[in-house]
Amino acid sequence: MPQHLGLVALLVRDYDEAMAFYVGKLGFGVVEDRQLEGEKRWVVLAPPGSREARLLLARAATPEQAARIGDQAGGRVFLFLETDDFWRDYRDYRARDVVFREAPREEAYGTVAVFEDLYGNAWDLLQRA
Repeated sequence: MPQHLGLVALLVRDYDEAMAFYVGKLGFGVVEDRQLEGEKRWVVLAPPGSREARLLLARAATPEQAARIGDQAGGRVFLFLETDDFWRDYRDYRARDVVFREAPREEAYGTVAVFEDLYGNAWDLLQRA
């Protein structure tokens, strides 16, 4: 039976604030935005052209969860945004004021640079070699 990673949950402070960044700055599309019980929503986003892995925005509901916003991986990169044109996306994101922690670099596996989302989570923008 084939399997794939479908959703990755990302803790956020506010759904609309997070959507403004991921949709407005990174160009993700809204796959689903459904109201659930109370103030909870089911918000799924996907990068342009993505068919499988998607981002589920999970609004922090407890103080423990809120403390992890922006630090779900202890400061390490844990999300990898792959692209077919690194330089196009790098220039576009810079023009939209996305913060990069470093200059682009060439590695054996491809061209990469680490950027931050609105909460400080570290992402790789990556074009595989």
